Amino acid sequence: MDPPRTGSPYQPTVEALESHPEKKFYNVSKLGGAKYGTLPYSIRVLFESSVRNCDGFLVKETDAMNILDWKTKQNHVEVPFCPARVVLQDFTGIPAMVDFAAMREAVRNAGGDPVKVNPACPTDLTVDHSLQIDFSKCAIQNAPNPGGGEQKPPAKLSPMKAQPRKLPPCRGHSGCRGSCSTGESSRSSGPFSAQIENTPILCPFHLQPVPEPETVLKNQEMEFGRNRERLQFFKWSSKVFENISIIPPETGTAHQVNLEYLSRVVFDIKDFLHPDSVVGTDSHTTMVNGLGILGWGVGGIETEAVMLGMPVTLTLPEVVGCELTGTVSPFATSIDIVLSITKHLRQADVAGKFVEFFGSGVSQLSVADRTTIANMCPEYGAILSFFPVDNVTLKHLKHAGFDKAKLEVMEAYLKAVKLFRNDASSSGEPEYSQVVQVSLSSIIPYVSGPKRSQDRVAVNNMKSDFQACLSEKSGVKGFQIAAEKQNDIVPVQYEGNEYKLSHGCVVIAAVISCTNNCNPSVMLAAGLLAKKAVEAGLVVKPYIRTSLSPGSGMVTHYLSSSGVLPYLSKLGFEIVGYGCSTCVGNTAPLPEAIRNAIKQGDIIACGVLSGTKNFEGRLCDCVRANYLASPPLVVAYAIAGTVRIDFDTEPLGTGFNGKSIYLRDIWPTRQELHTVEEECVISSMFKELKEKMEKGNKRWNLLEAPESTLFPWDLKSTYIRCPSFFDKLAKEPVSPQAIENAHVLLYLGDSVTTDHISPAGSIARSSAAAKYLTSKGLTPREFNSYGARRGNDAVMTRGTFANIKLLNKFIGKPAPKTIHFPSGQTLDVFEAAELYQKEGIPVIILAGKKYGLGSSRDWAAKGPFLLGVKAVLAESYEKVHRSQLIGIGIAPLQFHPGENPSTLGLTGREQFSILFPPELLPRMTLDIKTSTGKVFSVIALFENNMEITLYKNGGSLNFVARRFL
Repeated sequence: MDPPRTGSPYQPTVEALESHPEKKFYNVSKLGGAKYGTLPYSIRVLFESSVRNCDGFLVKETDAMNILDWKTKQNHVEVPFCPARVVLQDFTGIPAMVDFAAMREAVRNAGGDPVKVNPACPTDLTVDHSLQIDFSKCAIQNAPNPGGGEQKPPAKLSPMKAQPRKLPPCRGHSGCRGSCSTGESSRSSGPFSAQIENTPILCPFHLQPVPEPETVLKNQEMEFGRNRERLQFFKWSSKVFENISIIPPETGTAHQVNLEYLSRVVFDIKDFLHPDSVVGTDSHTTMVNGLGILGWGVGGIETEAVMLGMPVTLTLPEVVGCELTGTVSPFATSIDIVLSITKHLRQADVAGKFVEFFGSGVSQLSVADRTTIANMCPEYGAILSFFPVDNVTLKHLKHAGFDKAKLEVMEAYLKAVKLFRNDASSSGEPEYSQVVQVSLSSIIPYVSGPKRSQDRVAVNNMKSDFQACLSEKSGVKGFQIAAEKQNDIVPVQYEGNEYKLSHGCVVIAAVISCTNNCNPSVMLAAGLLAKKAVEAGLVVKPYIRTSLSPGSGMVTHYLSSSGVLPYLSKLGFEIVGYGCSTCVGNTAPLPEAIRNAIKQGDIIACGVLSGTKNFEGRLCDCVRANYLASPPLVVAYAIAGTVRIDFDTEPLGTGFNGKSIYLRDIWPTRQELHTVEEECVISSMFKELKEKMEKGNKRWNLLEAPESTLFPWDLKSTYIRCPSFFDKLAKEPVSPQAIENAHVLLYLGDSVTTDHISPAGSIARSSAAAKYLTSKGLTPREFNSYGARRGNDAVMTRGTFANIKLLNKFIGKPAPKTIHFPSGQTLDVFEAAELYQKEGIPVIILAGKKYGLGSSRDWAAKGPFLLGVKAVLAESYEKVHRSQLIGIGIAPLQFHPGENPSTLGLTGREQFSILFPPELLPRMTLDIKTSTGKVFSVIALFENNMEITLYKNGGSLNFVARRFL
């Protein structure tokens, strides 16, 4: 899309950027007078897109005016949206690229130029779904780890760089050569991840080079071997198609690459500026809204349409303004903030709406916080959660490698079109459909326990709550300790010193960075707290079983690059390995003296960990109270040595010169965290990703692929096959044909999901797809999955309605079966459909309410089309799936309200005839006549003339193919 469009009615609004006259843009802020300034920022992006892409056909002037009148038109009109780019992941990308290859073939056969068939919209495809864990190795070690420290000032450690120290051999780590003193330096900064061209990686214990683990190499070899055909096809696509970029395996996942490499924020095409926006087939696409980039996930068919230059259509949404006020508690972590905001939005009923953040509290959220909140959209049902670009965004982009000149142009443009949020001013905020207020001051840190993860305890109530647990009867929280024994103290000798154990004493403290604690800020908070604690002279008692188990080598990397790893080690939090450890009970036994003292005094000893599970006795049979806490709080409780502490009024311990040190004295500020996160973590992560993107990897670089204009289809391939969507492509579309004497292929009930229609998982050995693959000489071990074989229509058609949980009323029990009525046989759905097609008999589907729920899977529409399904007759549809049916050429028909097959006396065994008039109109009523003589009417669910045009063309693929002719 090369702006500006010739003949656009909005051409007069094109002007030069004042600070950079060579840059042009549509100054949409001057349209509509004061009305534009009241629009939510996200709606302003929709408006700019409609103005820039207005051509009188796909996008009309009335569409732009409807968006400008958002306040009165929300929920009432559908509008087109032309995103700036598309992001695909490989499972959804493979069928899209196969369709493009097939379209080139069809255009050539119809006398056109196949070279013209290219994506019209910039498209990036990330190959990140093909890795399987064929080999694994547990890295958990159970060697004792006493922790502790000395009561004297430590040697001065640089805050950003670890001091050299003597490195002991790795405990049982086979890849490490002794003290890691030799070996080639790794070119990549990720210490325990797949490296570029198989260069050595870093030992997780010493951060020194060691050979790559055998398991990683084996899994990568299996990935390339198993998926060679698909990868070769992707490489061919990257060579011959314009506007397509393929990100090879071992680079990163779609959402990571989308955020950290592909995001433009502002597009600059031939010195013409416009906002970045994206639709993607990855479920994490909404994360980009945290960078001020409007984006959400759509289905494969809609994505292909966008790639071909067509808009996606959406009902003009309500926009809920989420106002963030107040100041974040110094002890609240990013996880606390994200979960609290998510909870508020879940309670505010934002399903199917846009959410947009504003208010004085927004600037307190880092970009990592924002993208995490935006990623949680499925948790509260919103389409997206939008954070307009502000100074925090620009600072992040600077550390992400954006050059200064680009940032200057970006800021000037966004301010010119009023898409830049001013941190300092709250005046002139947009008008919203409704406003939800969240006070950041009310967000306080919690822990969970002492026996169940759902029992949350505010940290400032921890001491009193534990005291109450001691008194309560034995149960979900209580320990039933007699009042006279609640203050018992048991002395114990350990390593030549005497210690005193009492109820609430901490004996296990584990920092684990899995699941919800993978956000860099919470692990950095633990490290910075440890640094301040060591510098203040605080220690952890040596009998406490401390450990640090990163979820990945990247965690080790940013703890090391920020210089906090030596301080964690000084407090006893040494890295013990990678994998599930303490929270699944994989912890070293407590010292015998400590165990005996606990049992002798019937002490309620505690474990504190930053994992996800804390069932009673899970960590150790003598540790009866277990709490889940954020990583920095784990370190704090380890230093305190007890959970019976009020952090506000009681010190953690005594530091140098006998000074009492409180938690507030060593807790890192959010500003400190943001600075370290941006300058150390973010910059190094972006640098590594950029290197991977530019260099690729050895296997991908050596992979051979054809360079011909048309793809040389291999008839023996079981992964890549030319689909039959374009077999009858003619230069002109034909009028909709009547559906005469159609049989019902399936009679389904309510809430049929896209996974019922087109499963994505493993291929069952008794399925039609399995029979096909077996006939090609494959063994069950080589079947792979439906997701991996989406480039083969023969497999996917046989996999349609192959879900073992499919409940077809003709069968009466869950099974991927149906009845072929002419013969009376019960067959696999594919076999029955194949017979109907041989006999020249069309088929339809009867269904109940909410047909097509679930993820927007393109093969849930393509599969039925290739089975010969001409129409679906249902009580109601999931909106996206209805659009996909039209996009492939299947008519979505709906019963009138209050009617269904039962009320109409239909059994599904009849034959149905449906006549289409010469001129279809949106939501037109059609008559259906059955073989029993019954006549009833239904609604043709075409919402606008564009959908009717697509249906007349046999779907969007044929419509666009004809445009190339």
